[in-house]
Amino acid sequence: MNDFGFIRVAAAVPKVKVANPRENVAEICSLASEAFDNGTSLVVFPELSVTGYTCGDLFGQETLIKGAEEGIARILKHSEGKETVLVVGTPVPFSGRLYNCAAVISDGRLKGLVPKIFLPAYGEFYESRWFASGADFLSQEGVSEITYAGCTCQISPNLLFQVGKATFAVEICEDLWAPIPPSSYHAMCGAQLIANLSASNEILMKDRYRESLLSQHSSKTYSGYIYSSAGFGESTQDLVYAGAASIWEIGQKLSSRQRYQTKSSMICADIDVERIDNLRRKSTSFHSISPDGTPVSAYRGMYERIAVSQGADTDFGQKLLRQVEAHPFVPENEIDYRCSEIFSMQVTGLATRLSHIGCKSAVIGISGGLDSTLALLVAVKAFDELGWSRKRIIGVTMPGYGTTSRTKNNASDLMEELGISSREISIVAACDQHFKDLGHDSSVHDVTYENSQARERTQILMDLANKEGGIVIGTGDLSELALGWATYNGDHMSMYGVNASIPKTLVRSLVKWVAENKIEGEAKESRRSASEILKDIIDTPISPELLPADKDGNITQVTEDFVGPYELHDFFLYNFIKCGYNPRKIEFLALKAFEGQYDKATIDKWLKTFVRRFFNQQFKRSCLPDGPKVGSVCLSPRGDWRMPSDASVGYFLEQIE
Repeated sequence: MNDFGFIRVAAAVPKVKVANPRENVAEICSLASEAFDNGTSLVVFPELSVTGYTCGDLFGQETLIKGAEEGIARILKHSEGKETVLVVGTPVPFSGRLYNCAAVISDGRLKGLVPKIFLPAYGEFYESRWFASGADFLSQEGVSEITYAGCTCQISPNLLFQVGKATFAVEICEDLWAPIPPSSYHAMCGAQLIANLSASNEILMKDRYRESLLSQHSSKTYSGYIYSSAGFGESTQDLVYAGAASIWEIGQKLSSRQRYQTKSSMICADIDVERIDNLRRKSTSFHSISPDGTPVSAYRGMYERIAVSQGADTDFGQKLLRQVEAHPFVPENEIDYRCSEIFSMQVTGLATRLSHIGCKSAVIGISGGLDSTLALLVAVKAFDELGWSRKRIIGVTMPGYGTTSRTKNNASDLMEELGISSREISIVAACDQHFKDLGHDSSVHDVTYENSQARERTQILMDLANKEGGIVIGTGDLSELALGWATYNGDHMSMYGVNASIPKTLVRSLVKWVAENKIEGEAKESRRSASEILKDIIDTPISPELLPADKDGNITQVTEDFVGPYELHDFFLYNFIKCGYNPRKIEFLALKAFEGQYDKATIDKWLKTFVRRFFNQQFKRSCLPDGPKVGSVCLSPRGDWRMPSDASVGYFLEQIE
């Protein structure tokens, strides 16, 4: 069964009876059974969950310490024959000291004990009254072994546990809050997952800070983070424990438990270990040096690797416990903030370029389509920010054989409403003459027929910019660059491409955002407001309009009929470039993201188109104009993407088969 690089993990919060290992172990085993049935490979329980965290001076009682060890033995028995790994908190006596430990358990065996390093002794905490620090094991040479609950295993903070294809390490509660958490080193030395057993009490606003800490730390360490904290039943003599639990992947919260529940419960999520590995390989700083300047490789010898389990046999195809975002470039949350930020970056990039070169004007080809509309909106805002007259923007409509009245009118009306200078230069006569010069039959609507029009338009724009002392602002977007859906040395070329890293799905969202934010027009009298025009442009089918319109003047060439839906291609692009996934995994995720919208045959068809065109059209991306990067995916040959133009596509296409 293909796991597609995922591992199912859980954070479990059992009800607690303070100082009653027998009752606590029963709750732990009940949740463990639920995890066994759910195909979960790794389950994390709270700190000192076998005894309860709030036992106080009872940790000095032999009865409780022996009861905890007997409890671990019962959990070992319960786990026999299961590949699920349980990480349970328990007090462990060793060499005359008591340690706050995580017991790593699988298939009836104790695989290791990880002691807590940082013991809080401030405010409401005084753990050092009862426990010794796990740092004891870091200052000694050799490996410490312990016999506990009938098993012999290693005891050390520096243990890496292998479960299936994933490696995890453990830190406990306060370890995360330290200036340099132990998990920073764990991650740099190979742990893709971090399990945190915690007993974090609640005070006002602490939950927000805790979530911020978890998000940032999992992001900085490129890790999956499973956090489980003590809940109902812990002593409320002075504090309240709400059972906070959450699962994170590189800064993104995959799942969280509702706090203040009075019953045992568990949350699950599927962490993408393959994504973690791919992003770590791309980060040169991740594997370079540690905070004290020591090469990371020097620390690897401090760690012991322990094979724990093959992992549960999880059917991710039947059920995937994570949200797959169908539109990764346009997430639903914070859309207003994101559009504002992206638009501001485009505007600042263009304003800086214009100011730097001291040009007199900007020239833009306005088609009445989405891309040129966004470029025009960016230019207008940039000129406003610079305090320049909008009349210094020259918008040019260049009607050809396939231009429709709808797009032509939208282009003209928008330029008038925004108060820029406008010109109309037909390309028909020039193309007719060009076809005669080439000996091309203009009734043959082939690539020569289409590309000649695109190059004629680009020549007009370039020469007009020379005449007016300005620059040509490019309108092509990231999706078109990925697919090579641009005419080489035609619309592929400009002097500054403001949309270079804006995918088509985001272009639409940005134009919609501007429309809803009521961009100001300058026309004294107009048939339609800018917002009305923009909304009609959004509703217009995407087309290069290079083929003649029908007898009613309607578009006959719809781009998505030929290359496929842009929402699919943007999904493919994000997962191929940002996440480094192979085509088969992209297909698997697309089926989840677009379930009920596209079937497997449709996704496979357009995925093949994407992969084939992405490889074959690289030569166009090797000579792109300057343009601002605004997101995490960019195809600039000077920045994010360096690929030979003659790379073979065959092996990648085979993955889809």
